[in-house]
Amino acid sequence: MLQRTAVFVIWAGMLVATRAQAADAPLLDAIFADHAVLQRDRPIPIWGRAAAGEEVTITLSGATRTVRADAQGRWSVRMPEQPASGPHTLTARTATRMQNAHDVLVGDVYLCSGQSNMEWSVRASLNSRAEMADSADDGIRQVKVPRASSLEPRDAFAAPLDWKVAAPETTGDFSATCYFFAREIRKTVDAPIGLIVSAWGGSKIEPWISANALRALGGYELALGVAEQFRGDEFQAASRWGEYWKTWWRAQGAATLGREPWSLVRGDAAQWRATPAELTAWESWGVPELMKFDGMVWYRTKLKLTAAQAKQAATLSLGQIDESDLVFVNGRAVGSGPCCGERNYKLPAGTLKAGDNLLAVNVLDTYASGGMYGPADKRFVQFGDGTKLPLGPWEYQVASKELSPPRAPWDPTAGVGVLYNAMIAPLGAYGLRGAVWYQGESNTSVIEGRKYQAQLQGLFADWRRQFDAPLPFLVVQLANYGPMAQSPVESGWALTRDAQRRAVEADGNAGLAVTIDIGNRDDVHPTNKQEVGRRLARTARRVVYGDQSSASGAQPVSAVRSGNEVRVSFAGTAGKLIVYNSRDPAAFELCGSEVGTCRYVGAKLTGADTVTLEGGTDAAARVRFCWADSPLCNLYDSAGLPVGPFEIEVR
Repeated sequence: MLQRTAVFVIWAGMLVATRAQAADAPLLDAIFADHAVLQRDRPIPIWGRAAAGEEVTITLSGATRTVRADAQGRWSVRMPEQPASGPHTLTARTATRMQNAHDVLVGDVYLCSGQSNMEWSVRASLNSRAEMADSADDGIRQVKVPRASSLEPRDAFAAPLDWKVAAPETTGDFSATCYFFAREIRKTVDAPIGLIVSAWGGSKIEPWISANALRALGGYELALGVAEQFRGDEFQAASRWGEYWKTWWRAQGAATLGREPWSLVRGDAAQWRATPAELTAWESWGVPELMKFDGMVWYRTKLKLTAAQAKQAATLSLGQIDESDLVFVNGRAVGSGPCCGERNYKLPAGTLKAGDNLLAVNVLDTYASGGMYGPADKRFVQFGDGTKLPLGPWEYQVASKELSPPRAPWDPTAGVGVLYNAMIAPLGAYGLRGAVWYQGESNTSVIEGRKYQAQLQGLFADWRRQFDAPLPFLVVQLANYGPMAQSPVESGWALTRDAQRRAVEADGNAGLAVTIDIGNRDDVHPTNKQEVGRRLARTARRVVYGDQSSASGAQPVSAVRSGNEVRVSFAGTAGKLIVYNSRDPAAFELCGSEVGTCRYVGAKLTGADTVTLEGGTDAAARVRFCWADSPLCNLYDSAGLPVGPFEIEVR
């Protein structure tokens, strides 16, 4: 009897604790917090959680709605539309509890997404001290979505959200691109501006697109299938991905020289060199070819195991790796991780063997320092019985810089749908006026540049479905970065810029902010985010607010052959075309239909919106302009907006 009483007391205590926990849980979703901005002039979606079947009453600006939570405790309502106004208090209450969000404004809300140039802070931008000191504006507010990734869509964020009001003590941490954009918009739009910043440095576009949208684009079936498998069996998913990756490697032909670094080959010692005894970033090794190397480096070491060790399950620990890795044991892929934490991979029994074992680690670095690094005691194999075997010494070989490998489908910055799932999906159908997209630097290989237009258009459609609105998109075209060219080149950066232009042109509800003249060829992060914000705001005034001024500067509309000349016509010009620092426009090329047939040609302004090119023979099939990683472009319009990079066919 005493035992039954004790069990009942424990159960009752757990029930009371569970109810107390539920009573303390927020009713409103995390996005509806103090200082939030809600979208004006349309019904306002509000949602949250309560007990299953519980009745929830929502009040905002004198309007009240009542709804009942479903069997999972989810509830949602649409409050009546409001003009720009506030501050208001948003209240959610049940019979037993109440939650308030104070100082809520109604205005225009923009979703700001992309990679590190979107994350780039006001504090790190030009003239930051003065900008922060003069930033107090109750009508500009930002909330930053915490970094997170997920293999399935989430309906809640990984961490609490905190809306911040622009002020000297807060603005330094705002997204510079979106803060300066909002500041410019406020000069002509009489409404508060809310900024939802959901960005992750180094991310490709694929993680920001949902699985369904990627399926619609095509070509992602294997990656999506492996990602699904990874949720249940990480080791088998890694092995399957490794087989695909090896097939990709073998298909690269001359770039791989027929080598398979994950396999031990008799007589291959000459292909490998010893690493320093203390592993640091490879740029610090004193090896000339690695001092500024961005690409892949292979590491390997050998393990001699006893039969007793080999039959056990084990854990492989590799310390820290920058950026991403793919690890092979005896030719089988066992794991891949993201930048830049410690790597620990489970090795099921049967992975290792008695005698010699080969461990090969492929490390990819795309920016700044790269490699395996940190204390040697972080790299070891730990067997099921608790014993450890240190790893080393290590050898390395450098892969061709031309190679751009596929990344694991679960990689946060390069996988499939993983950032959409964790950083976009939880926003539900939050009311937005538009989206600002600053991304593409991680999709600038030639292969990726050719796919980017379809990917960006797919993202447009995907997010419009998510937010159930004809969402205008404002796209920042990539700035100049990298080496200057002395002759025509096949530039992945130029391909991606042109893909951005084409996606915007094809959309009808999007605008482009051209930044080809304000970058830094030695740094992928231009600090003049004030000008980025001004150009975005100019684009928004046309695309979002209906202003009739030029949105993006002059855009090419045709290239027509006339005798031995080609006449390129432009539209959207503010005033007329002008040339800076020269008599004639520079950086024009005429190309044949094949790769490698481009040549620089002379150009002349022959009208307010026309440029005529010399050398328009029958072989000229394409016109390219400012086609390089870091071109020098001197063609502008009267508003000071540059003509951006493009390629068009000659008719």
